[in-house]
Amino acid sequence: MRDSLADAFIMPKWPVPSNVHAIQTTRLGGVSGVPYDHLNLGAHVKDNPQHVASNRALLNAFVPREPTWLNQVHGVRVIDAAVSGSKEDADASFTTEKNVVCVTLTADCLPVLLCDKAGTAVAAVHAGWRSLCDGVIEEAVKAMPVSAGDIVAWLGPAIGPAAFEVGGEVRQQFIDKDSQAENAFKPAGDKWLGNLYQIAKQRLSVLGVMGVYGEVLCTYSNPDQFFSYRRDKNTGRMATMIWLAA
Repeated sequence: MRDSLADAFIMPKWPVPSNVHAIQTTRLGGVSGVPYDHLNLGAHVKDNPQHVASNRALLNAFVPREPTWLNQVHGVRVIDAAVSGSKEDADASFTTEKNVVCVTLTADCLPVLLCDKAGTAVAAVHAGWRSLCDGVIEEAVKAMPVSAGDIVAWLGPAIGPAAFEVGGEVRQQFIDKDSQAENAFKPAGDKWLGNLYQIAKQRLSVLGVMGVYGEVLCTYSNPDQFFSYRRDKNTGRMATMIWLAA
C-alpha cells in the first residue's frame, strides 16, 4: 500500500534546498468509497470519518508528524503552524521549525507552496478565488520572516483556465484589486473564463517573488486523478504539504 500510494503522489519540481520536502496528493491510493474515492483527506465533506482517519494515517507514514490541518474559510488569515493547533480558522500556514508540516486541502482551489532559497521558512496557501482575490498570498508572504525576493513558489493542481467559468462580478472584484487581472479573463458568452494560475503569478510578481514553478494541472478535466468540487459537488479533498526536514 505504501509503494502504491507513493506512486500516486505528485512531487513538486522546483529549485529548493534538500531539507525542504513537499508532497501533493491525488485522489488515488486511499480507502474511501464513492463519491470520495479513494484518498479523501477532508474531514468536512461528509465522508465516513473512519475512512478519513485511515487515509490520514496512510499519509502520516510519509511526513515527520501529523500535519497542522486548517479549518479553511476562504479568508486571508495565516497561522504559525508550529504554535497553532489543528482546525484553526485560517487559509495559510507557515513555519520556520523543523518537522512541522504545513498543509492545505483543495478540490479546485489553487494550492500554493512557498519556500525561501535558504530553506529556513516554508508555507502552504489555500488560494480559492475569494482568498486569492482578497490577498491570502500577500498575507502568507508577509508572515514569512524572509525577504519576498528570496522566496520561490510552486502552484499545484487547480481548476484550469478552460474550466473556471465565472460571472462578470467575480472578474470585476479581481480587477478592482489589481488592474492587471483583466488579462487573466477571457469572454465565454455572457460569462468569463478565469486563470487562477495567471492571477497568482501576477500577485507574486508584484510582491517580488519571481521564481514560480509548477504546471497547469486541471482538477476539473482530470476526474481519474483529481477531486473537483465544481465538477462533482460531493467529493473529496487533496492535500498539498510542505515541511523543513531535521
